[in-house]
Amino acid sequence: MLRTMGSAGVVVAEDTHGREKSRKSGWLWPVGVMATGFAGVVLVALRGCWHRRMSWPVRMQGHAYQVCLGCGAKRLFDEEHFRAYGPYRYDLNELIAWKKASNTEKRTLPHVERPAS
Repeated sequence: MLRTMGSAGVVVAEDTHGREKSRKSGWLWPVGVMATGFAGVVLVALRGCWHRRMSWPVRMQGHAYQVCLGCGAKRLFDEEHFRAYGPYRYDLNELIAWKKASNTEKRTLPHVERPAS
């Protein structure tokens, strides 16, 4: 078996019958896997938890909220419309304060009717 260097750095092996076999370098695949894994780690580090798995709504202190099963962050829950709203926080008291602050801001804005055209 005779080995020669082919184009683009690929080792070409010629056996005794004149057929050519191409053998690619074995380092390219593991480097690709490592790069993909590194990109995933960077994405998770920059973004954090995606909050995909949320618990069933829980009611406490007169407020309903959901908890992320991945990281433990809480988010307020509207039982009337059956959907979560507001920011994610780890402290329920911060969420309650945010809700009270957003409700008072809505009350202070005057109601203005505008014509259609």
